[in-house]
Amino acid sequence: MNGSSAHESGGNDSDLRTAIAPLAALDSAALAEAMRTYCAALGQHRVTIDRLNVYPVPDGDTGTNMAMTLAAVTEELEASPTSRAEVCRAISHGALMGARGNSGVIVSQLLRGLVAALGPPVDAPEAERPGEASDSDARRVRPDAEETRGVVGVAWHDEPPIDAAMLAEALVAASSAADGAVMRPVEGTILSVARAAAHAAQRSAEELAASGDPADGSRRLTVVLESAKRAGQRALEATPQQLPVLADAGVVDAGAAGYLLLLDALLSVVDGRPMPAEVDLPAEVAAVIAHGIAGTNSDVSAPAAMESPRAQMHRDLPRDAGSGGADPVAAGFGGDRPDGDSHDAHDPSGTRYEVMFLLAAPDENIDGFKTAWDALGDSIVMVGGDGLWNCHIHTDDIGPVIEAGIEAGRPYRIQITDLHEQVADLEDRGAHTGAHAADSAHGAHRAETAAGARFKDHGGGSAQSARAAGRVEVECAVVAVSPAAGLDELLGALGVAEIVTGGQTMNPSTAELLVAVEAAPSQHVIVLPNNSNIVPVARQVDAHTRKNVEVVATTSVPAGLAAMIGYDPGADAAGNAASMNDAAAAVVAGEVTRAVRDTATSAGHVAAGQWIGLDDSGIAATGETAGAAAIALLAHLLQPTHEIVTLIEGARAPSSETDDIVSWLSQHWPGVEVERHVGGQDHYPYLFGIE
Repeated sequence: MNGSSAHESGGNDSDLRTAIAPLAALDSAALAEAMRTYCAALGQHRVTIDRLNVYPVPDGDTGTNMAMTLAAVTEELEASPTSRAEVCRAISHGALMGARGNSGVIVSQLLRGLVAALGPPVDAPEAERPGEASDSDARRVRPDAEETRGVVGVAWHDEPPIDAAMLAEALVAASSAADGAVMRPVEGTILSVARAAAHAAQRSAEELAASGDPADGSRRLTVVLESAKRAGQRALEATPQQLPVLADAGVVDAGAAGYLLLLDALLSVVDGRPMPAEVDLPAEVAAVIAHGIAGTNSDVSAPAAMESPRAQMHRDLPRDAGSGGADPVAAGFGGDRPDGDSHDAHDPSGTRYEVMFLLAAPDENIDGFKTAWDALGDSIVMVGGDGLWNCHIHTDDIGPVIEAGIEAGRPYRIQITDLHEQVADLEDRGAHTGAHAADSAHGAHRAETAAGARFKDHGGGSAQSARAAGRVEVECAVVAVSPAAGLDELLGALGVAEIVTGGQTMNPSTAELLVAVEAAPSQHVIVLPNNSNIVPVARQVDAHTRKNVEVVATTSVPAGLAAMIGYDPGADAAGNAASMNDAAAAVVAGEVTRAVRDTATSAGHVAAGQWIGLDDSGIAATGETAGAAAIALLAHLLQPTHEIVTLIEGARAPSSETDDIVSWLSQHWPGVEVERHVGGQDHYPYLFGIE
């Protein structure tokens, strides 16, 4: 085992108890302490867990999503709730509102199921409806139970202690809640590991109760949790036998590995043992992960700073007074494909997009909605009730998926992730720097940039705010999403009025796009998303403004640049949308990045650290250098009818390799004109647009 003997100590209350006695029961303070300990462990080990995430596509964010979810839980606990009901409610609400991605939603279900069994809220909170700001602190209800000092915190009369039997029951409830969130659960995932741990805890608690030995009382919690951890560890190691894709990749289930840290945290709080210094993995799996990290030639050892979960949870979304929806805490947040995997009986390998949103809809509409979604994708998870549902699906048809939600009710907080493209974003997990600094937790693939004004006016090369007074109105203005300063300048020079910072690792929210649209100097506005993840979000803007908004669904920056060739500031939005769509459709896009792990592709075997060239269908070329991969990609993409190649250099593009690319084009495609620009984008040293 990788982490069974290596440990680190932390300076918390649990250290003091190693010299005294293990806890016989948990109180509210100990429960809160366990959540903080779990959060710290996920933060420490998130990169390792991310590297385990390979099913069905390597989106590489399981550990980060789980860590973000627990960060939201600990932020809720910062309000210092005291009663058990308050602590449980804080955990439930934080997990609900802070759940990030597939694995984050599943761990939120586990935590919500756990605390519902330990101490359900004494009163239902006020509903948070779409368009209404939430204030969890104001909604918390303080019980009138008499307070008294407990083992390490506060206990209350009329509340049974969280002893071994109750905790075992709660682990079973947590497992059941997570299982119930997934339409077609698959074995070999976090679900099966949580179930194995829960059943072992339940058996252990029953055996201890039957023994009747009072001397065992002080250690029963420890014994039950140790039984759960051993069973969970065995189940984790068995996941490759249950899911062949894990065996093929040489890894275990990522979400399950993250879940076991919860049991470690509980044990640390109960008897004071130090937390593992490493994730407990079989030696052969640890070797695969270490090789993958080494192969990226990037510094992934230090966790990137996380944005405040409250800032992420409570973005400035467009407000619709009086819109419907039930309280998401009472209704329940949806589940996920744990650890980034699809828990579905279908083969999910062909689905490209993950779609998640909250849906305000009458409960009677949900059965029909589920039926509609069942025909559109897999890994379907819906959890909720009382008018509010959290929904998750993997699909190739984003539009019909969202339209089905609109037919059932009102979808909001929509997140779309291109699962096939995410593998490239693991090379650099740090946040953007300089003028494009994004409050990203990890370069998360679906992370929203912080709400606020990061829009620039590049008319005439000016960097002044796009909202500056005195600008001349045009018949139609353009808003574009750009991932880097150099690309801002290119787009601005072509006539874009408003720039919204965003891209593959920092998708802007509807609110940010709406701010830019309102700032644009026209009542007719074209939006260029320039990324496939952002297109569906951009299409939500028109419903929240009095302006006439058209989206030209550009899925790459080169396509956005080409679209601007068709832009006429004197034409209306509809006319511009037609001409700009035609211009964008004429572009063939390609990009070069680096593989983060070994994998098999249609282009052949790809090793971790190898450079890869991507087209619309996935990996199309490989190379030992970025330049070599770029040349191989161009050889794949170029056709005799092509006339122009736009080459956009990234922040780390070697100038000598760029020269080699230009020289190769001159030699092999002498009739093709090459336009060379410095974009400065991260992750991708080269972007290509071919017309």
